[in-house]
Amino acid sequence: MNEKNNNPGRLYGVGLGPGDPSLMTVRAVEAIAEADVVAYHSARHGRSIARSIAAKHIRADHIEEKLVYPLTVETTDHPGGYRGALNDFYEEASARLAEHLDAGRTVAVLAEGDPLFYGSYQHMHKRLAHRYPTEVIPGVTSVSAAAARLGEPLVEAEEVLTILPGTLPEEELTARLAATDSAVVMKLGRTFTKVRRALERSGRLDEARYVERATMEGERTGQLADIDAESVPYFSVAVLPSRIDATVPERERGEVVVVGTGPAGPLWLTPETRGALAAADDVVGYTTYVDRVPERPGQRRHGSDNKVESERAEFALQLAVRGRRVAVVSGGDPGIFAMATAVLEVASQPEYADVPVRVLPGVTAANAAAARAGAPLGHDYATISLSDRLKPWEVIAERLHAAASADLVLALYNPGSASRTWQVAKARELLLEHRTPDTPVVVARDVGGPAERVRIVRLADLEPAEVDMRTILLIGSSQTRTVRRGDGEEIVWTPRRYPEN
Repeated sequence: MNEKNNNPGRLYGVGLGPGDPSLMTVRAVEAIAEADVVAYHSARHGRSIARSIAAKHIRADHIEEKLVYPLTVETTDHPGGYRGALNDFYEEASARLAEHLDAGRTVAVLAEGDPLFYGSYQHMHKRLAHRYPTEVIPGVTSVSAAAARLGEPLVEAEEVLTILPGTLPEEELTARLAATDSAVVMKLGRTFTKVRRALERSGRLDEARYVERATMEGERTGQLADIDAESVPYFSVAVLPSRIDATVPERERGEVVVVGTGPAGPLWLTPETRGALAAADDVVGYTTYVDRVPERPGQRRHGSDNKVESERAEFALQLAVRGRRVAVVSGGDPGIFAMATAVLEVASQPEYADVPVRVLPGVTAANAAAARAGAPLGHDYATISLSDRLKPWEVIAERLHAAASADLVLALYNPGSASRTWQVAKARELLLEHRTPDTPVVVARDVGGPAERVRIVRLADLEPAEVDMRTILLIGSSQTRTVRRGDGEEIVWTPRRYPEN
């Protein structure tokens, strides 16, 4: 063991780029020239892609440290499993490099692509950089190389790029691919079949491109759907390029997707909804909800008044008949007092029988308000709209009596508006026939929005003047409880267990 030098050597993490030696940076070449020791990872066969890229810059007087992985697949008898075996390897490899650094030698650790982008160098960096002078030299990543070899923009304007390892679970891959604009999936090889299924399930397979060994000998590119899974190596990626100005295929007939945007802005969108909105040629809906959707180049937006639901549904279906892919947006969940019913009603007419219609769920106003207040919907509950625009008040009153007498928690939608000012007071009067005055009521307004206000009041103290169309009311059952916690916050919850007597 060498004694520690008072002037330790310098550690370089050297990014070599994607494979073509001519894509190494000037600084990478300089760092190798300055080094006494050149280290690189390799498999058991001893060959190293990193060394082959930098070969012409490695001198005869360089000390070469070959860091040979103990395994290349997740099968091992190590007591700590695959990760335990790798951790021991990285500890041993970094200790070998530390000996050189302690002896005053400069060490260059070679890394394909960029050293801190899914690279093995990062394991040396985490163990050594705090102990020795260190410089990381960035390199051209395989992501940039793949986009360049495809000759297609990766992201443009406000598009979002998502980079994913193919080793993620299929459900997670599917959700993330559905939600993003552009994407690159790394580490294919054995994961290719799973990644292909995720692309198909997320509706993105037709867009997907394949790049193998970008800038290296044996490079191959093509449509991912045409690639034989048995031929895919580890050094390959799947690419979803920019959608801006992408060629839109001719369609004889499009589709209508009814999506729920949740109670407020983008934080409440599901990955599936994000994907449908990004893929749509046209966005149709009440202007307030359309304005929640991020604008995309080439996408047409059709906002309208809140009281023309049937007309809006027919307009969307007519666009689909002409081959357009249409997203009809709705607040909350589209199937709860919202646009899904209107679209399906019109879609049931014979002239639209062949138009595909899908309904994607969203976070409901009731669920959002309940989460803000605690768990008032923890047991059985009923959802009732107080609007008498589409049904007579006598029906509403009858349902309020029935639900209240069954001791259900109530979620009351559309409680009041500028033209409906008496329904809340009347509902309170009816409910007090079945509930005690102390029954907890969650008054939630603009949940998730800038004017959010959530309060818990007694049923007897519910003030109709404070309720409007942006408010939802959650009325507790006889079992609903309120608790003031140590921080002073009051929460409300309904036990899951109902008393037997």
